[in-house]
Amino acid sequence: MTTLPVHDDRGNLAVTPRKISRKATGADAVFEWSSRAIGASVLVITGGVGLFLGWQGYPTIKRYGFSFFTEEQWLPDEDRIGIAGVLAGTFSVAFVAMVIAFPLALLTALYISEYAPAGAKSFLVSMVDLMAAVPSIVYGIWGYFLIMPYAAELARWLESNAGWLPFLQVRGADPDAAYWDASRYYSSAFCAGIAVSMMVMPMACAVMRQVFSQTPPGEKEAALALGATRWGMIRSVVLPFGRGGIIGGTMLALGRALGETIAVALILSVAFEVKWNLLETGSSTISSLIANRFGEASASQLSALLAAGFVLFLITLLVNTAAAVIVNRSRSGAGTDA
Repeated sequence: MTTLPVHDDRGNLAVTPRKISRKATGADAVFEWSSRAIGASVLVITGGVGLFLGWQGYPTIKRYGFSFFTEEQWLPDEDRIGIAGVLAGTFSVAFVAMVIAFPLALLTALYISEYAPAGAKSFLVSMVDLMAAVPSIVYGIWGYFLIMPYAAELARWLESNAGWLPFLQVRGADPDAAYWDASRYYSSAFCAGIAVSMMVMPMACAVMRQVFSQTPPGEKEAALALGATRWGMIRSVVLPFGRGGIIGGTMLALGRALGETIAVALILSVAFEVKWNLLETGSSTISSLIANRFGEASASQLSALLAAGFVLFLITLLVNTAAAVIVNRSRSGAGTDA
């Protein structure tokens, strides 16, 4: 059907606005609904995991109340169950891992994106990505048999030179003795943190490197044209542009460090007590507790383990939420002209 042109009172052709529909059609509609379905399924799965852990752990929290979070020991036969000790160990291992992984990831990402020769970039990127593909049990064996003896030597040196810091003290040990007891420095949160740092570093590095590579070339060239050195250009252009990527990559690595299981279970000597002595042998984390006790747990003990898993789930969720908020407030490239 043909629509006749509309004229006004003076005989001039009237311009009628065209109606624009925002409704997607064809392939756009398929893509839109597929994206919504996938996004909704992720939320449903995550929410389902949280609801399952909370439902299964509720009897334990109801039975022990707030003491579940303050009790250090895990003695089901004596009706003494709490996660204070493993919670402290979880944060201790994650703290050591991030202290080591963050500078390594940042410097590696900067080197690959700004300093590495063009022919070597693809090789370096492949090597870093390959580190992320190594199974955690391999890192655990590597940390236990290869790194731990050297980590004990380093721990002894740290206590000897910085033992005035409370978290670098080892109770009952004399680092300056002629024959020092190496067993007091083995299987500690420090040793486990070194292995975990190598596991989380590639994840943080990949995110940072990707963001750094998106820095507008015009701004980098302008900084160099104004007389800035390469490091001055990185400090004034690349790092501010990649602030969101740095925060996001670090938080992603932190979430992985908090939940690492197999490597930590292989290295740590189990000790259920709140200790912030990072160099001292003996500690435990929530994830390694679940892995070690799950197979032999009774129904009530299984509920307690799932309650501990629910706490770890909430901690990880809070970390990721905080990361999302911080990244949104410091979006990479904000205030720059592409």
